[in-house]
Amino acid sequence: MANTKYVFVTGGVSSSLGKGIIAASLAKLLQARGYRVTIQKLDPYINVDPGTLNPYEHGECYVTDDGAETDLDLGHYERFLNTATSQANNVTTGRIYQSVIEKERRGEFLGKTVQVVPHITNEIKERIQILGKSGDYDIVITEIGGTVGDIESLPYIESVRQLKWELGDNNALVIHLTLIPYLSAAGELKTKPTQHSVKTLMESGIKADILVCRTEHELSEDLRKKLALFCNVKQEAVIQSIDASTIYDVPNLMLEEGLDTVVLNRLVLRDDDEPNLEKWNDFLLRHKNPKHEVTIGLIGKYVELQDSYKSILEAFIHAGAENEVRVNIESIHSEYIDDKTIKNKIAHLDGVLVAPGFGERGIEGKIKAVQYAREHKIPFFGICLGMQMAVIEYSRNVLGLKDACSIEVDEKAVSPVISLMEEQKSITDMGGTMRLGAWDCELVEGSKVFEAYGKTQISERHRHRYEYNNVYKDQLEKAGLKTTGTNPKTGLVEIVEVEGHPWFVGVQYHPEYKSTVANPHPLFVAFTKAAMIFSKNKVSAKVTQS
Repeated sequence: MANTKYVFVTGGVSSSLGKGIIAASLAKLLQARGYRVTIQKLDPYINVDPGTLNPYEHGECYVTDDGAETDLDLGHYERFLNTATSQANNVTTGRIYQSVIEKERRGEFLGKTVQVVPHITNEIKERIQILGKSGDYDIVITEIGGTVGDIESLPYIESVRQLKWELGDNNALVIHLTLIPYLSAAGELKTKPTQHSVKTLMESGIKADILVCRTEHELSEDLRKKLALFCNVKQEAVIQSIDASTIYDVPNLMLEEGLDTVVLNRLVLRDDDEPNLEKWNDFLLRHKNPKHEVTIGLIGKYVELQDSYKSILEAFIHAGAENEVRVNIESIHSEYIDDKTIKNKIAHLDGVLVAPGFGERGIEGKIKAVQYAREHKIPFFGICLGMQMAVIEYSRNVLGLKDACSIEVDEKAVSPVISLMEEQKSITDMGGTMRLGAWDCELVEGSKVFEAYGKTQISERHRHRYEYNNVYKDQLEKAGLKTTGTNPKTGLVEIVEVEGHPWFVGVQYHPEYKSTVANPHPLFVAFTKAAMIFSKNKVSAKVTQS
């Protein structure tokens, strides 16, 4: 009998039903019962990782401590569980095939014909079980990307079929997430799409053990009985997943439906301890009952797709709850910011966050947003490219280097205040070659960031190719742009702050990746608090004037 139990989550009928949220919610409930749980995502695309994908294609690229560029669902896993993920938590078809081909080139298959079955499926099974064999987890939840019936997903589905047989009935189960559409013309919910989806799964040799049904309306007992009968599952294993006002409601909804109990019983694990969700529900209470409200402008290049900045948006939810304030995010496309529009777009805001990004498009708009926030004392937070834009803006408008720029935008820049890292200059491959993962940083006591973190030694996750150019450091510091965070080994500047500004912080790393429900990121908490103070001061000033 295997020590680690495995739960596989598949999807049917439609994409974007929220397999990641269901997987994370189940994991949260099991964790709250005392089980050691982790989640992994199997992605069917042939890219080795999402690092080279346009954010419009796939949403944000999430980065782990060990430098893996992964699917954004890993962000949900970390935010719910408050535990770090790694390279092993995200597997792509590209990585699977790359590994098998490398083995074939080394002669590891002893001259045999390399095939999808057994070589690709064996590689997938090995990747699925890496986390389980570590001895660190009681339960591994594996989310299969895509929808049942997709050509790309077939090797994964076959691997799950084989693993279920190899592990035994009490050690693995399949949750099938499906859609129960509501036809307004008929005024009823329809089960036929789900029946067909389950049938497709069975044609691949897999019987769903649990059905999780996404729906806009309550499922009646009769409808649950019908689903159980025609989808060959027990009635208690038909779980309703009704639309929620926030993804953070889903663990409680799944608890009410008994999803965790059904899973534990099916895996022959104890279910006598009620989940301890006290801290989780305390967060929800504060999130849903704010005492204040602020509006923060998110200045970005990919604002048309919310998932492009998913971790930032979620970090503001965590920080908002911590401050008991509702954070309204106003997405502003930097490409459309100029001298004519800047005041209309920025003046009413309580805070300005200039977001990460790549390439020259929209750069000047970001610089203008930084300048407006700096000159009008609006709380400012620059992340990665946002920090670099703050350095360029200060260099141009305070230091007087009118031609200050980044090598990323202008390779022949006269004043390259942002330059290409030395080790990056000889790199030709784009994928997985940036400065990635967790790096140490030393903070200056008395700075805004020191006040936020409450310590001098921190570690944060990075994803970038270009850096603050230390050649200009002394000039910028004398002019008032202080370096308040530095990598202790390389001397690279990680954080800058503007002297005399209420709250102006630019960081080279991505703090949003480490914000969770249990531990809101201190910089987002501090920035949100600064925006709240700024908002209150604006109101007081108006009252005084009137």
